[in-house]
Amino acid sequence: MDTVLIQETLVEVLQLIQTTSELKCPPLNGETKPIEVLPEFDSKIWPVAVSMLGAKLGITIANDVNIFRQENSCIALSVDEIVAKVLALTEAQGQAESMKVNAR
Repeated sequence: MDTVLIQETLVEVLQLIQTTSELKCPPLNGETKPIEVLPEFDSKIWPVAVSMLGAKLGITIANDVNIFRQENSCIALSVDEIVAKVLALTEAQGQAESMKVNAR
């Protein structure tokens, strides 16, 4: 999986959520911090975005993983940082799957 696909899918999911919620969605780029710029994008909404992103990418992202903030902090992440975090999760899942297959 590559960063372009993850970023395009992430932006698509965020735009869909904002549109469905009838909220404004400013242009999103690599430096955008969704938690800071998207109206009403809070702890009630980010789990939905995480689930939608995982489903669209065909990966599993745990329900308790907030990809929109740094771990154990309130620091918002940019789209580029979120993409890197999701890529790391997909790579970790790929390695775990390889280990399962090799163990058989």
